[in-house]
Amino acid sequence: MSPVAPEFFRGKHLVVFGAGYVGAEVVRQAVARGLRVTALTRNADKARHLVTSGAATVIADLADDSWHAHPSLAAGADFALNCVSSGGGGLAGYRHSYLEGMRSIRTWAERAPVGAMVYTSSTSVYPQDGGVRVDESAPTEGAGEAGKVLLEAEACLLAGANRGFVLRLAGIYGPGRHHLLDQLREGDGPVAGRGDHSLNLIHRDDIAAAVWAALGAPAGVPGGIFNVADDGAAPKAEVIAWLAARLGRPVPSFTGEPAQGRRKVTPDRIIANDKLKRTLGWSPRYPTFREGYAALLG
Repeated sequence: MSPVAPEFFRGKHLVVFGAGYVGAEVVRQAVARGLRVTALTRNADKARHLVTSGAATVIADLADDSWHAHPSLAAGADFALNCVSSGGGGLAGYRHSYLEGMRSIRTWAERAPVGAMVYTSSTSVYPQDGGVRVDESAPTEGAGEAGKVLLEAEACLLAGANRGFVLRLAGIYGPGRHHLLDQLREGDGPVAGRGDHSLNLIHRDDIAAAVWAALGAPAGVPGGIFNVADDGAAPKAEVIAWLAARLGRPVPSFTGEPAQGRRKVTPDRIIANDKLKRTLGWSPRYPTFREGYAALLG
């Protein structure tokens, strides 16, 4: 499938729920493409930044249906993107932001005319380990409690009358978000996790490209679930060694323990992106960590 022509989006209305790291970049690109953009956020500081990007903003809690009547939203939209974060609060925060928020979006979308809808979920819903290759047909039984909430939110979107696309994102990195680089720059201590486990990554700009591919998919292309990962899953030790060499730093060891804030080490698997390429015509600008991190390092 050929990339969507820029004229397809010009003048249309996009609503972005949760304009954080990924959402703010989509907002910026949307304004540049000539769309009218409304962004809903709980954060007043983010709202002010989004206004400078050219977006109208609504400050509200997504799970509270009162925002449905806002003049910028009551008439619906051509497109909608839900890329909220949990905002903390543990499992209860997950349910509030992801599931209750999605239920509110679905209610809004069924009352007002809304076109294609995209939800950024996570490959963390997959429990597979042992180096296996994981595509969208892989079972999700055994997902952790947080993963189950994400799955419920996915199901809520896909059960609606609107055409919905679930984008399950691998580990996100990009400008201003490069934890591995920061770890290597800041010290010589061990790195969390296991070096022999494959690291699945996706650059922020390639996520944005996947969002546009979904929103611009022809009417005959069905929605559904799509993995969003680059082409270059590699052992974490390989990634760390490459970065260390570029930074002139010693290669650290690994703790074998989860990163701070995580309950377990990320499983060892390779996330397959074939369906996204085949169905939506997407391809990554940064096919492996090397191209992505090289752009960050300059």
